[in-house]
Amino acid sequence: MYLHLGQDVLVKTSDVIGIFDMDNTTVSKHTRAFLAAAEKAGRVVSAADDLPKTFILCGRSRADCRVYLSQISSATLRKRTGFIENISNV
Repeated sequence: MYLHLGQDVLVKTSDVIGIFDMDNTTVSKHTRAFLAAAEKAGRVVSAADDLPKTFILCGRSRADCRVYLSQISSATLRKRTGFIENISNV
């Protein structure tokens, strides 16, 4: 199954490691440092015209890890993947 991130960008749901809200997670200096390092390494893909609301971490190994920026809220993306159902059963 594929997840639409906006701007004609699709990723396999099996490759999704995490979906993160930008407002809540970028408060941490560690998250900001991670995103800066990913940008410097050329591993950031923007699927947003405006300010992104969410970043999505995808990949099967450290070498092919990508960070996608999206204008779609993290809650909406989680619902689209079905991950929210798995979390509610815990």
